[in-house]
Amino acid sequence: QVQLVESGGGLVQAGGSLRLSCAVSGSISIFSINEMGWYRQAPGKQRELVAVVTSGVHYADSVKGRFTISRDNAKSTVYLQMNSLKPEDTAVYYCNGVASRVYWGQGTQVTVSS
Repeated sequence: QVQLVESGGGLVQAGGSLRLSCAVSGSISIFSINEMGWYRQAPGKQRELVAVVTSGVHYADSVKGRFTISRDNAKSTVYLQMNSLKPEDTAVYYCNGVASRVYWGQGTQVTVSS
């Protein structure tokens, strides 16, 4: 069984920062996961890509210059550093991993107050 466990969400004021973590554990090594990313889903909206790291990195236009995704294989963890947060960044953030199948974490709530 494979688990992706997110942490680091919370309540922050606009302009603040948060760092999300996604720890990979179970019957798969992070080295087997070619692509890891972060998605988010706001109330009443579809889940959307925030950032993904493979051989390179890709960001949604809405977070470019504010968010940074990084991957630490030694710690089997992927991070999302979020700076200059805006109220529209409020959502449940999900970690995603793509290997022979797709894996999802349970999500962590990020709330940005104005």
